[in-house]
Amino acid sequence: MTRTSVYAAYSAPGIRFAAFVVGALILAALLAPFIAPYAANAIDLAHRRAPPSVSHLFGTDELGRDLFTRVLFGARVSLAIGLISAFVSVAIGVAIGATAGYVGGVIDALLMRGTDAVLCIPRLPLLMMAAATLHPSVPVLVVLVGLVGWMETARVVRTEVQSLSEREFVAAARAVGATPLRVVWRHVLPSALPVVAVASTLAVARGILLESALSFFGVGVQPPTASWGSMLYQAQTTLTSEPWLAVFPGLMIFVTVLACNSLGDAFGTLRAHRARQE
Repeated sequence: MTRTSVYAAYSAPGIRFAAFVVGALILAALLAPFIAPYAANAIDLAHRRAPPSVSHLFGTDELGRDLFTRVLFGARVSLAIGLISAFVSVAIGVAIGATAGYVGGVIDALLMRGTDAVLCIPRLPLLMMAAATLHPSVPVLVVLVGLVGWMETARVVRTEVQSLSEREFVAAARAVGATPLRVVWRHVLPSALPVVAVASTLAVARGILLESALSFFGVGVQPPTASWGSMLYQAQTTLTSEPWLAVFPGLMIFVTVLACNSLGDAFGTLRAHRARQE
């Protein structure tokens, strides 16, 4: 398969649309203070529980707060948790996976058996217990979500690094006296970027889902701070009478996670095509 066909597959309309959706959501979150029609926590008791209308596109909640505004500001929290927790988990996973894959031997066995042991622990119950105990702020919640999401990245990076360590360019770098750290940092990891990119996009989606689940169970982001998960938590008692309170935050979670997973599939396809070329 030629280079042209590889990038043609990567730039398919569905992939471009997924990238556009993710970019638009991030841009909307960054510009929320400027494009939101109301203040984030502006209360209007005269228009409590109003259905979607021209003046309130997504309706209002039990305090008369504009739901469209809260969805925009909630995007800032949910996306920030997803993106930053993904950075934390990928950084840990790459460090452990690259070390295990390149060093091998006893170090590899110890690191991978430890990774398998952590994978055996149910992620969501562990996070719920930690959050219920610590009552974390948003930054602490980011760290918690990141700390439970590195295992998959470590496994795939370890496999990729093991494969790359047998290539001729790595042997050449060793032959000229490059240190193991330099070999991994300058030669191995750049070639493993497609795998890291796949892991990163999936980690963003996982972080958003975990935050939403924690907030839905009442141990995540706490009021009055808005996140998509906390908005679902507040709407669960009015699902039949005021469904818009849950539909729009839930739709945003669905669209964002679907777009991130689509980008992950695109990077995975690109990597597979490159592997066939080699």
